Amino acid sequence: MGNLLKVLTCTDLEQEPNFFLDFENAQPTDAEREVWEQVDIVLKDAKGILDELQAYKGAGQEIREAISNPNDEALQEQAWAAVVPLVGKLKKFYEFSQRLEAALHSLLGALTSETYEDPTQHLEREQALAKQFAEILHFTLRFDELKMTNPAIQNDFSYYRRTLSRMRINNVPAEIENEVNNELANRISLFYADATPMLKTLSDGTTKFVSENKNLPIENTTDCLSTMATVCKVMLETPEYRSRFTSEETVSFCLRVMVGVIILYDYVHPVGAFAKSSKIDMKGCIKVLKDQPPNSVEGLLNALRYTTKHLNDESTNKTIKSMLQ
Repeated sequence: MGNLLKVLTCTDLEQEPNFFLDFENAQPTDAEREVWEQVDIVLKDAKGILDELQAYKGAGQEIREAISNPNDEALQEQAWAAVVPLVGKLKKFYEFSQRLEAALHSLLGALTSETYEDPTQHLEREQALAKQFAEILHFTLRFDELKMTNPAIQNDFSYYRRTLSRMRINNVPAEIENEVNNELANRISLFYADATPMLKTLSDGTTKFVSENKNLPIENTTDCLSTMATVCKVMLETPEYRSRFTSEETVSFCLRVMVGVIILYDYVHPVGAFAKSSKIDMKGCIKVLKDQPPNSVEGLLNALRYTTKHLNDESTNKTIKSMLQ
């Protein structure tokens, strides 16, 4: 998947952490194994979810014909028959987001614990967990990119809900209601209403993790995120590290992970990623993105422009704003 995670050292968090994370070859140590195995079960299904989402065509034509010919029963049935299996898929994607959030909680618990003195040591000694965290971020941004470019998802689901409520009024039984009852349909609907549903799940999950672990300083979590962003940036801008990547895919993996942790940091940190006091070198990260072939990073630049929380705050440096114009 990527190719990064053999940490050099960092004496002080105020200095830029200088690591090579070998995301390809990291294997769990005995101490990591229990959490790693829990998360691995979830990640094994991630590629299949992305493949299904990429192949999702929607029932646009059947729905349009049914709406244009409201009295044609055969067309109504055809549209319903086309939508029902798609709703099953949308439910599956939503349920996967819940599993992903639980996996994130396990990883954050391990990577922010008091076992080591600072996030650099965590990433150095828990490389396999850092790799899994990166894979969750990579999946999340990819899922949301695919979802954003597929309007059929929300159209199919809203048609399904409208039809179901009509059937209820007319007392027509619908088997699928056993699988997707009204309460679940509400939750699924809210999930897809967000422009970037997986990212929202992760950022809400991270915020929840912080509030549930009041004995843990919030810095344990935010420093873990900022260190990860810095590590990705340093690897991408340092020829000596970059030459160790065995494939170009690793570069795009690394870029995506960097953007993912920046966005998470921006949601969880009280003043966000763009403030002067932020531990992420935003100018440096944006520069790394802009140094790539433009067509390969436009989606990631858009993620920073439109899915962060604090970019448009008064306190955001004007240079950073103009770099993202």
